[in-house]
Amino acid sequence: MTSLTLVKAAGLFSLFGSVLLRYPSPGDRPSGSAGKVHNIVLVHGAWADGSGWESVYKILKDKGYHVTVVPNPNTSLTDDVKITKAVLAMQDGPTILVGHSYGGAIITEAGDDPKVAGLVYVAAFAPDAGESLLKMQQAGPADPNTPILPPQDGFIWLDKSKFHEDFCADLPAGKAAFMADAQVPVGVAAFTTDLTTAAWKTKKSWYIVSKKDRMIPPDVERMMAKRAGSTVTEIDASHAVYVSHPAEVAAVIEKAATN
Repeated sequence: MTSLTLVKAAGLFSLFGSVLLRYPSPGDRPSGSAGKVHNIVLVHGAWADGSGWESVYKILKDKGYHVTVVPNPNTSLTDDVKITKAVLAMQDGPTILVGHSYGGAIITEAGDDPKVAGLVYVAAFAPDAGESLLKMQQAGPADPNTPILPPQDGFIWLDKSKFHEDFCADLPAGKAAFMADAQVPVGVAAFTTDLTTAAWKTKKSWYIVSKKDRMIPPDVERMMAKRAGSTVTEIDASHAVYVSHPAEVAAVIEKAATN
């Protein structure tokens, strides 16, 4: 991979242009599964770890759901899908699979598992088969203000000085500073690997649009949700909506589980 390609990958989350224009017809929409689903599996995204789901986890646990947080390493899409499928194999029945940000690519690939009854995208990517996150951004110009740094030794980090403003502007400064210092770097392969399947074509889905997202433009989130035929909820929140608005996010997950 050339240095130019790596730098373009580093601008991934802020560079979307005229993409995601292929929408399935209404007759192609999946019908979903009937009845309440007991199992919830949560997948974190880039530059984060599973602890960000804690408040959502507690809300759902208190309502009687069996909730599991995937400890995906963010090293590559292949690795992250593999561990997500391992967690799905541990579930005792139908499961709602939830992904934030880059975690949306993970659940799109892993969601073809027969245990997955539905998908919830939380300010997340919803690629099609044959797409990578890098391919999805190539139609747009480079963003000179991106908080995403050029790769170092095969991993990509967020600029700590821009983390609060761009990733989680609706969180307290102290919380944002901790998240910036505790961020999990992302392997370049997470962004450059093509998906082989798109579970949203066969599974019912829900999508949370973060209206103040500075990592994925809200209009791009809306386009991805439209293409997937998702039921959409919009929340006045930053990219880290699952941390700043856990009750609203949990409510959407519960709607999916009680479809």
